[in-house]
Amino acid sequence: MAGKKKPLVVITRKLPDPVETRMRELFDARLNVEDRAMTRDELAAAMCEADVLVPTITDRVDAELIEQAGPNLKLIASLSNGVDHIDVTAASKKGITVTNTPNVLTEDTADMTMALMLAVPRRLAEGANVLPSDKKWAGWSPTWMLGRRIWGKRLGIVGMGRIGTAVARRAKAFGLSIHYHNRHRVLQSVEDELEATYWESLDQMLARMDIISVNCPSTPATFHLLSGRRLALMQPTAYLVNTARGDIIDEDALIKLLHDGKLAGAGLDVYENEPALNTKLLRLAAKNKVVLLPHMGSATLEGRIDMGEKVIINIRTFFDGHRPPDRVLPIRT
Repeated sequence: MAGKKKPLVVITRKLPDPVETRMRELFDARLNVEDRAMTRDELAAAMCEADVLVPTITDRVDAELIEQAGPNLKLIASLSNGVDHIDVTAASKKGITVTNTPNVLTEDTADMTMALMLAVPRRLAEGANVLPSDKKWAGWSPTWMLGRRIWGKRLGIVGMGRIGTAVARRAKAFGLSIHYHNRHRVLQSVEDELEATYWESLDQMLARMDIISVNCPSTPATFHLLSGRRLALMQPTAYLVNTARGDIIDEDALIKLLHDGKLAGAGLDVYENEPALNTKLLRLAAKNKVVLLPHMGSATLEGRIDMGEKVIINIRTFFDGHRPPDRVLPIRT
């Protein structure tokens, strides 16, 4: 882009220093130094003057905001794997290209999924709070803090994409039997490698698993995919882990099952109305019935830098007159 006017790029949240520095070198980049989430009015104002908006999953870029966008806004280069926070159809109608940053958070998210899969049955969060507490630890006892073994248990993966497959590889190494439900069956070579069992019926899989891991994307089709009816199919000794999106699970139904002892426990990194958190979930966490994490499944420095580099590539490619490698197209209905 030598000799050309640098595009005005508005970045809605603070990014790692190497990414922000490179952004400043290449573009007329407006940074969010305070890392304070933009209000809706601030987001609208940014979209009125920017050539490029770089939002994150905390920014709801809906049809109304897109309609109000200024004529210069030609690219929304989201720093995110999913784009459920952006109305891609509305953007397309207004001639605005949308990109995301896929395929860089697979391993980080799979690591955190596996961590929750261990933390919940083995009571790791509960145990980690024993020694720092005011109560004196009485020492080891053969019947104290007993959890459940995961070796030899059945894991049901909901969504066998890149992340689901990465979770399966880790889980297999921990001795879990791999089962999965997906829109399409994975390659035979992948099934053979993982010794995985495919379930066309999600209902049938849920009823037979010891652990369920949610790893599918958030789309209109997956909203409350794990409904109250489906959650009730799970065994009372089963555990649920979600590192995907909160709205895939009917949170109220999950809370009731946990409260009534009809599920053994859950490990959640995402929530239906985040950052607002259901107070009933917090009470369940205080009773050690659920492990709650603050949406940190992809939170590694390496992952964030990789995401930032993808944003930069998408912006540069777009302004060089080419199709960005991570362009997102509207879903056809």
